[in-house]
Amino acid sequence: MRMVDLIEKKRDGKELTTEEINFIINGYTHDEIPDYQMSAFAMAVFFKDMTERERADLTMAMVNSGDTIDLSAIEGVKVDKHSTGGVGDTTTLVLAPLVAALDIPVAKMSGRGLGHTGGTVDKLEAVEGFHVEITNEEFIKLVNENKIAVIGQSGNLTPADKKLYGLRDVTATVNSIPLIASSIMSKKIAAGSDAIVLDVKTGAGAFMKTAEDAKELAHAMVSIGNNVGRKTMAVISDMSQPLGLAIGNSLEVKEAIDTLKGEGPADLEELCLALGSQMVYLAGKASSLEEAREKLKEVIANGKALEKFKLFLASQGGDASVVDQPERLPQAKFLIEVPAKEDGFVAELVADEIGTAAMLLGAGRATKESEIDLAVGLMLNKKVGDAVKVGDSLVTIHANRENVDDVLKKLYESIRIADHADAPTLVYGTVTE
Repeated sequence: MRMVDLIEKKRDGKELTTEEINFIINGYTHDEIPDYQMSAFAMAVFFKDMTERERADLTMAMVNSGDTIDLSAIEGVKVDKHSTGGVGDTTTLVLAPLVAALDIPVAKMSGRGLGHTGGTVDKLEAVEGFHVEITNEEFIKLVNENKIAVIGQSGNLTPADKKLYGLRDVTATVNSIPLIASSIMSKKIAAGSDAIVLDVKTGAGAFMKTAEDAKELAHAMVSIGNNVGRKTMAVISDMSQPLGLAIGNSLEVKEAIDTLKGEGPADLEELCLALGSQMVYLAGKASSLEEAREKLKEVIANGKALEKFKLFLASQGGDASVVDQPERLPQAKFLIEVPAKEDGFVAELVADEIGTAAMLLGAGRATKESEIDLAVGLMLNKKVGDAVKVGDSLVTIHANRENVDDVLKKLYESIRIADHADAPTLVYGTVTE
């Protein structure tokens, strides 16, 4: 087999066999296929696409390029959730204990963030003492006992995807549905879950800017998951404005606690119920999505979800008293209001730009080496569609420096007031096949 023949075959729009796809991924992983040939192949895929079978084969070839996590020692159906990323996306902190409260095992592998705010691990480390550096044995034991645990990402999961992703980034081939879908799904499948729920974002703060593109990606990923034996569903949700009100690590932990009490922002709670009901349904704990949603609402109302969050924090060394005393979370020294300069309605909160404002404060990483300040961030006081008067606070800045002119400038550029505005649609649809 020669790589040049396979590039030519895909360039001409022909379907590659399973063996040919395995040859490409194995060869590239082991440095037997050079970057320039892999770049040509990625560009051929970009223009000629792949069939559903090719996409599934590409995903599994990347899964098999490195380690996979064996979760078979965990009892029950293991359901994982993946979000394609966003601003103020606190869903994992709410969903994990919420679903675990219904005796569904949530074995979560999470990473640190790069960009707007920290990843799930960074957010949880805002709770003093909490750590994810646990052995696989301890991880499995905690999930069997408590139905919930979070471990840091393994170093050698899907090395082919890491190499290919770096190459796509510099060859203008990132934005290809088969390459995006196989990249995301390979990591989820290697992490060992039986079923996968996907939160595919659309809007200014998302990778997929239009609902049509997000729907296409969702269908591609659900198809791959189901084709390789993982029950998979997806929700297409809005990221034109930040989700919830909090952007920043300790602020998002506090917001997660509020949501588990039934006192959180309406959009965050609604999205968690939409995603959570798919997780409960796939785990076989409800016969319909409607029944699953009612069960989730019940564990919020009776306090079981909040108790599960406390148990989860304590079991991994965290100070669970923050649940009842959130003031024990890291606090910023300065609270600075951002007043409205005109009357009207909030017409736009540009999600990615507001995320950048939070990063300027230190809530996220500009580079992998950046240190995160867990206390800082932004609290939105208005969302799209809300009425405002001159002087009303649009945002409260939580800062550890007194001069935040750069952040104020970025926020004013990212918030538009108009004569009229409606709240955006939160969930654009669900994909189940």
